[in-house]
Amino acid sequence: MSGKTAGSVKAQDVRSQETREKLLEGALRTLVEQGITKASARAIATTAGVNQALVFYHFGSVDELLAAACRHGAERRVARHRERLRSVGSLTELLAFGREMHEEEREAGHVALLGQLLAGAQAHPLLAPATAAGLDLWITEIEEVLVRVLAETPLAEFTDPAGLARAVAASFVGLGLYEGVDPAGAESAFAALEQLGALMAAVEELNPVARRAVTYTLRRQGGRGR
Repeated sequence: MSGKTAGSVKAQDVRSQETREKLLEGALRTLVEQGITKASARAIATTAGVNQALVFYHFGSVDELLAAACRHGAERRVARHRERLRSVGSLTELLAFGREMHEEEREAGHVALLGQLLAGAQAHPLLAPATAAGLDLWITEIEEVLVRVLAETPLAEFTDPAGLARAVAASFVGLGLYEGVDPAGAESAFAALEQLGALMAAVEELNPVARRAVTYTLRRQGGRGR
């Protein structure tokens, strides 16, 4: 293959990737601005600024594009917050970070986007596994934090970090959606989570004798380490 031909192929690949990126971003914007019911090939292509036929050329169908956009958006958001998550040193910090991240995600329209994806999963079968995979990216990061911050606490042997990570993620997803219909109720729930973090901080500050007493009590009550 000549240098000129190789250069042309490379340029074509770059343009193809740029088009895919435009379509992915266009799909996400369409979901946020118009909702899942308006996320047609025409609407997405118009938002992306490309020809409608390119939706099918690059992704095969609108559902395939929406599923790919879901994964793309989740990967991008997790990458944005990964460094901060890995610096979290306590459950209190994790809950505080979750609150801050929720505010940022809401302002950016990503809470609304998640609501559209969850609603659309009922009618668009490909969206359900894609949305679950996106949430799993968050859950993996949260689980790593929980394993780290609980390791030196009396609760370490009585908790399931994987299950707890899913519970934390589900709580924030649910509160994000709940906030849209009852802001005061969601605020109260966020405050309750912060109180939980404060209780955990108190446990972490116990002296060794008190920690052993807490551990002994948990074991007597049937904790996992019994």
